[in-house]
Amino acid sequence: MFRNVMFICFFACLAVSGSLGQPSPAASDSASSINAKQPTPPTEDWSKLPVDRAILVPLANGVLLGKAEFSTYTRELVRFEWRHGDFIDLTIVKPRSVEKPHVVLYLYSFPSDTDRFMDDGWCQRATSQGLAAVGFVSALTGVRFRNRPMKEWFISELQESIGKTTHDIQLIDDYLAARKDLSVDQIAIWGQGSGASIAILAAAADPRIRILDLLNPWGDWPDWLKNSPVVPDQERAQYLTPEFLQKAAAVDPVAYLPQLKDRSIRVQQIMDQADTPPPARDKIAAAVPPGHLLQFKDTAAHKDAWKVTGLSGWSASQFGVKPQPPAALAASGSQ
Repeated sequence: MFRNVMFICFFACLAVSGSLGQPSPAASDSASSINAKQPTPPTEDWSKLPVDRAILVPLANGVLLGKAEFSTYTRELVRFEWRHGDFIDLTIVKPRSVEKPHVVLYLYSFPSDTDRFMDDGWCQRATSQGLAAVGFVSALTGVRFRNRPMKEWFISELQESIGKTTHDIQLIDDYLAARKDLSVDQIAIWGQGSGASIAILAAAADPRIRILDLLNPWGDWPDWLKNSPVVPDQERAQYLTPEFLQKAAAVDPVAYLPQLKDRSIRVQQIMDQADTPPPARDKIAAAVPPGHLLQFKDTAAHKDAWKVTGLSGWSASQFGVKPQPPAALAASGSQ
């Protein structure tokens, strides 16, 4: 009896499996539609300076991570995410003495991190002229280097590093404009090294950036990559190939500096600064709009000049604010 039941169950299973093995016409049509080649979604194009807001849709847009109150300023830490896994933490420092201050973006050179934006001395220097300071780091830099092989870094992915950050700045400007507690009819940017290079490209793409204070910008990539000590000698040859240089040319600030004649711009070059070799430095200088280049023979000479207006004094003057002499702590502190 038991064997008869087993045989009945066995053949019943075969019958069921046979019927399941013959998909209905409707099921076949559904499977075909799923397996049909789907259109490739658009991807971010780092060779184009204007950001495509249809691609970079906010995943996290201005999430407040923390806020601190001090006697002369307030500091907020705000998080953004436009690409999966690439968090951007923005430090916003506002002077307490001004209700709706003008804004200066701060972008330091690779490999700088965000530590300075948490420093009380830096926050005081950045806001001493009544301006708000907004600090962040570029792509593949500091806390933004994550989930990547070690062989991929700022220089090996030069177009990505610069192109991404150029897009980031435009989206950051969107957020700042929506806050309502900042004056963003004109935006200033202070950039150093690679940060100065990105600032040039961002200003070329975003007309809201009207004031640029630039220190030792990188650029003229063929000469820079050939001679800069930032590039390891064992890697240099791979960055001098026609393919790499063609991609780098799309984000070369030398091509965009002459377009910024309608902006308030100051380019400072320290002649003994080693990151940018003399041939590249000279081509950058030649691209600066006439009357907007300052050159200092060495770091000591630049420090003497910096003591006059401090970190944000020149930007304040471009906003029509009379710069105040830097406090003693600013004169002795670093930028």
